[in-house]
Amino acid sequence: MASMDLVTVGGVELNVLDEGTGPAIVLLHGFPELAYSWRHVVGPFVDAGYRVIAPDLRGFGGSSKPDQVEAYGLEHLVGDVLGLIDALDLGRPTVVGHDWGAVIAWSLAVMHPDRIDKLVSLNVPYRGWCSAFPTTETIREQMADRFGYVLMFQEPGVAEAWFESDPAGKLRAFYSGGASDPAFLTDDEFAVFLDAFVSGGITGPVNLYRNIDANAAATQHLANAPVTVPTLMIATDSDPVLPPSLVEGMDRWVPDLRVEVIGDCGHWTQQERPDEVVRLILDFLSG
Repeated sequence: MASMDLVTVGGVELNVLDEGTGPAIVLLHGFPELAYSWRHVVGPFVDAGYRVIAPDLRGFGGSSKPDQVEAYGLEHLVGDVLGLIDALDLGRPTVVGHDWGAVIAWSLAVMHPDRIDKLVSLNVPYRGWCSAFPTTETIREQMADRFGYVLMFQEPGVAEAWFESDPAGKLRAFYSGGASDPAFLTDDEFAVFLDAFVSGGITGPVNLYRNIDANAAATQHLANAPVTVPTLMIATDSDPVLPPSLVEGMDRWVPDLRVEVIGDCGHWTQQERPDEVVRLILDFLSG
């Protein structure tokens, strides 16, 4: 990927890749990832005539890492993207999100539909606001088999100690457990992620999870708010926590919806099947 620069938005600095010219596509990564997660798709989008913006989210990589847990609340994550759109004069971009980046993208579409042109979500469905932000109680009662790690992340220091006990092993297991083929990452690529989380720590990233109850409480008024912007939902057949069955009936909340399912692919979609991701998104944008 091209070099990245720091952009100041809302009192934090975001480490941002900004490449190409043309209509803007903003790429938002998930956990535990970086803007580097989009390395395979940036070039093809630029070659197709788009300006590509890919930040490290706050708390990740080269971006600011505030100490306070509440600094990672949804209003700040959404505000960072809005600030980036303004700072870089992106107009109304297409926003593409994966994992936590998809949660932020859905939130943008619900809260600020006038600020984005189109939305693409990788792996994370939208079945009304409450599905986007289940509380820790809901996770404990209904989803602990798939999202037990979220509960572990709630306790201060526990996730940090878990990671620091064996950084390479823990991170490798996280990636391999979600992949259709663990070989999707070369040793050199894995080293980029490992170096970032060893040097920057994981407190900032796990603080996203430590805000889920606060996020749910602050957004109760959105309830079953619809998504009105044109949307592409890309699911995969082998995601162990977000199976494609979850996209069924999404058009109740997302009326302007296209759904695609990528075969032989796990959770790390843009890294496992970048060519398919590029093809589907470019086709969506040209429609």
